[in-house]
Amino acid sequence: MHATITLSEDDSLYGHTDSGHGIVMDRAPDVGGRNQGARPMEMLLLGLGGCTLIDVVLILRKARQPCTDVRIELEAERATEVPRVFTKIHVHFALSGAELDPQKVARAIRLSAEKYCSASQMLGAVAEITHDFEILPG
Repeated sequence: MHATITLSEDDSLYGHTDSGHGIVMDRAPDVGGRNQGARPMEMLLLGLGGCTLIDVVLILRKARQPCTDVRIELEAERATEVPRVFTKIHVHFALSGAELDPQKVARAIRLSAEKYCSASQMLGAVAEITHDFEILPG
């Protein structure tokens, strides 16, 4: 895996991946940024959410528990001192599906967190990561 990040003339960052996708990142205005893209630490949080969402959906599909809609909300706390690493992350799943079994949903989330999600494993080495879920009508 390879990625490239370049500094643009306006001081924003442009990331480009081997898969051919790009993203703009920027700093907060209070530290000289122009708010033109997500912050790099927000990208880490999004990466965790995307990684675990993919796992959970695939695990549920294999268990014949298809979801019609899935949303993940992440809340993170960071250390007050440099380096301002994540110290706590809470991952909330909101899922819809005709007959989702809460036990199978809990199992899918647990398997993702403990076995499959690389981002969870890496971030979990420095932050306490918790999970919960709700099954919405749908």
